[in-house]
Order: sequence, then structure tokens, then C-alpha cells
Amino acid sequence: MIEIENLSKDYGPRRAIDNLSFQINKGEVVGFLGPNGAGKSTTMNILACIMPPSSGTVRIGGHDVLEQSLEARKIIGYLPENPPLYPDMVVGEYLKFTALLRQVPRREVRASVEHVLEACSLKDVSGRIIGRLSKGYQQRVGLAQAMIHNPDILILDEPTVGLDPIQIIEIRKLIQTLAESHTIILSSHILPEITQICRRVIILNEGKIAAVDSLEGLTTTLRKGERLFLKVRNVEDDIVDQLQNIPGILSAQEEGPGEYRVDAELDANPQDALAELCLKRSWGIVELKRTALSLEDIFLKLTLEEKEPGE
Repeated sequence: MIEIENLSKDYGPRRAIDNLSFQINKGEVVGFLGPNGAGKSTTMNILACIMPPSSGTVRIGGHDVLEQSLEARKIIGYLPENPPLYPDMVVGEYLKFTALLRQVPRREVRASVEHVLEACSLKDVSGRIIGRLSKGYQQRVGLAQAMIHNPDILILDEPTVGLDPIQIIEIRKLIQTLAESHTIILSSHILPEITQICRRVIILNEGKIAAVDSLEGLTTTLRKGERLFLKVRNVEDDIVDQLQNIPGILSAQEEGPGEYRVDAELDANPQDALAELCLKRSWGIVELKRTALSLEDIFLKLTLEEKEPGE
């Protein structure tokens, strides 16, 4: 569905993205991650046919974004970080306007507007002025305009930025529903959001690809050891020191009252020794389990550790 080969973009002497290559298949939901300035928005703007690349090729549904830009745009819906809204327009009229801009046949405009009003839960505010809506509803209107022409691909750049927790949950549920019938590229700084919605992630760092894989694949690749979670009833001052004395344990850290994160060597299997120590010291095991790397762990390893290889 989306093919990128050797994509680069220069802003004068500065190279924003450098030689990116990846593919996104039909029906995939892919998270697009990276620190500020990594090149995420530049890449998404090129995918949305808003700006041209300096070099390389981008094909959207088989259409080259330089030579067949209009054909590519027809199958793309784009929600930038700041939604392209006209605050003085009424919601329903704005969506009708965007439908006509997107060349939806006139006989289908009304049905298209009704569909996105229903899908984005906007029916109750369809007659209200956009500028008087809450931030959450304005994000929904922005998402509705991206969907108005029923595109195959949705490109969503920080769709929950600036929203309160309840609004974030509402938009997240909406995106999860859209994921059932669309190919989605989702950029977000909220890593749990990516974890819940996306099957695969693309991580950029300093304009280059740091990783392209599923979360499980990245965990397997980056895991240099084994991480365990230990919770005990009876806390002593020297628990961390005692844990670190067990053979194969690399480090132990208190995460909360009676809760400890234990990192061990790969294949060390220290569970028996941990249980034996807890029994000997009468700590009382409440919970002992193996934990996977979080997306935050993966993100930090691929971005910060590459900058500081000596640490």
C-alpha cells in the first residue's frame, strides 16, 4: 500500500530525513515514533503529498507522489497536528465544503457527511460553530474531514495532542474502530497509545530509521537480559542489596513500597533463588513474574543509547 525507497529531505544545508526505506501493507496500523526533530512530521507531510522529497521515491497505492500526486491524494486522509479547521464555519457546512474539495460526487456529499458525523460522534454538534467547540470536538471534526472521502489510508499526526484524559480515551476508541477498515499511520508522543493501537512501529532518530518491527520483535532483538517484578509483604532496608547478591542478578531497583524491578542475565532463571531468599528472610512473596520491555524502554534504548554508546 505504501512503499518508500531511499527517501531524503533537505532544508537548505540541513538534512531532515536521510535515506528512509520501509513498506506499510494494506490494513496495517503502524506507529510512527521519534524524538522531537527526528523527521516524523516531514516524512508524514511527504506521504500526504504536501511537500516533495529531495530524493528517493514514495508510492501510495502504486502511485508515485511526484508524478501521480492527484491519484495518490484521492486515497489519503490526513490529520495534521493542528487540524485544518475554519473556526467561523458550522460543523456540517465545513464537512460539506471539504467533501466538495475532495471531489466527492455531489449526489454522495450528504451521505458522506452523515457517515462521518456518525462515525466521529458529531451529530449533536453538527449545527454548531467550530470555534466554539471544545478541543476534543475540534479534533473529531479534523478527523472527520480526513475521512470525508472514504480514503484507504489515514495519516494521523498527534491526534490526541492537547486533549484531556477523557477526550484522549474517546479519540483512541475512535481510531481503534477506524483501524478495522483502514490502513493507518499514527504519530504520537503518548507511547501507551501506540502500544494499544498499533501492531508495528517505525522509530526515527536524527532523520534515520532506528527500527522497523513489531513490539514483540523489538523486545526480542533488544533484550540483553531478563526482567522480573517482585512484590513482597514485609519490607527491610537491605532488600535491594540482598537481591543484587544473588548470582545472575545484574541490578535491583525499588519501584514502590514492597515492589522491586530485578534485571538478570539472559537465561539466568533466578526465580528459584529469589523465592528461596524471600522464604529465608520471611519477606512473604506477593507476586513474582517475568516482565517484557515496555515501548518506553525500547524507545529510550533506540534513541538515547545510540547517542551515548559509551554508557
